[in-house]
Amino acid sequence: MPLIYSFVARDAVVLAEYTPFSGNFNTVAIECLQRLKNPDSKFTILCDGHTFNFLNVNGFIYLVVADEAFGREIPFAFLERVKDEFASVYAANARSAPANSLDRTFGPRLKSHMDYCAAHPEEISKIASVQRKVNDVKGVMVENIEKVLERGEKIELLVDTTEALQQQAAQFQRKGKQLRRAMCWQNWKWKILVICLVLLLGVVIFLAACFSGGKNCTVTKPATVKDYAASPPPTLNRRLR
Repeated sequence: MPLIYSFVARDAVVLAEYTPFSGNFNTVAIECLQRLKNPDSKFTILCDGHTFNFLNVNGFIYLVVADEAFGREIPFAFLERVKDEFASVYAANARSAPANSLDRTFGPRLKSHMDYCAAHPEEISKIASVQRKVNDVKGVMVENIEKVLERGEKIELLVDTTEALQQQAAQFQRKGKQLRRAMCWQNWKWKILVICLVLLLGVVIFLAACFSGGKNCTVTKPATVKDYAASPPPTLNRRLR
């Protein structure tokens, strides 16, 4: 029989198990669990020509030991069947159940699933293939949804960045207007200062020209007799009668 041993455990507590063979499969499986930290939801360990196939879901660990030549497809299809039945019927009570307390109730169900998978490998293989494709499609859909959500976050971030840039642009525009006004007022102050300096220089030149050498160009000299003698007498244009 390719499927050799199976159990359902809560952490390292075996709740139900079944095997038609004798061996230390239980001990090896528990040691593997104890050595692994944060195991993946689905993983396989090779040991002495056997595969120890684990499925870790919602705090429960499902195991099946199979011949290495049997592959992994049918063992994990078996674990999926076991997981679905156990989760729907026994999981609620199994949260606090003691070790091996479900051997009588769920042990026969492990045997039934093991016998069915061994008797119908082609059917189980087809079901596993379909399930794998469904899981692949589901994974692609989840990845696409994550990308859409991530793209939405990036769009929101882009909108926030755009609004921040608009605010910065408006603030820069206001500061630009204030700077232009300040520069304009500065230019006018320089122009007024230059005009004042030119006027002051003109006044200084005028005063220097007027008062140089004891002269005073602002006072008019009175006319003298010599000035009258030098000037020609006035003429009358009127005719004598």
